Amino acid sequence: MGRPTAATAGAAVVILMADDDPDDQMLAGEALAECRLVNTIRFVGDGEELMDYLKRQGDYSVPAAAPRPGLILLDLNMPRKNGREALQEIKADPDLRSIPVVILTTSSSEEDIAQAYDAGANSYIAKPVTFEGLVEVMKRIRMYWLEIVEMPAVTYIYSRKEAEL
Repeated sequence: MGRPTAATAGAAVVILMADDDPDDQMLAGEALAECRLVNTIRFVGDGEELMDYLKRQGDYSVPAAAPRPGLILLDLNMPRKNGREALQEIKADPDLRSIPVVILTTSSSEEDIAQAYDAGANSYIAKPVTFEGLVEVMKRIRMYWLEIVEMPAVTYIYSRKEAEL
C-alpha cells in the first residue's frame, strides 16, 4: 500500500477552528459545507480551550474527543488566551509546531499580520464580510491546504512521537 495522495489524505484531515463568536463558527461550518468539504471540523471558543484540545487536557483528555487536527483556523481576538498567545504556544511546542495554523480574523492591521507571521503563522486571511466571500475563502483553504500541499500523515507524527518515548 503506497503513501496516500494529497487528495485522499486531505479527506481525513480534522480541521480545528478557534473562534469565540458562535455566529462566526456557524457561518464557517456552513461555508465549509457549501464548498462540499467532507472533513470533520471541530470548534473551540478561545485560546485556553484550544490548548486544552491540542494537549488533550480537561474536557479533551479522552483521545477520541480530541483527534489531532491537520489544520488550525485561528482567530486572533478571543478572551482568556488570545490567538497571538495560542499561536506562540503552538509553535514553541515540538509536538504541535508542525500543525499548519491559518489566521482567520477580522483584523487586517499590518502589525497583526507581521506579528502573526513572525510567530509562525502559515497563512493570514482577513475574514470576508459576506457569506459568499467566506465560501470562496473556504474553497481556497480547502484547495491549498487539503488538496495541493503535502503534509505528514497524522499516524506518522504519532508513531514518531511514541518511538521517542
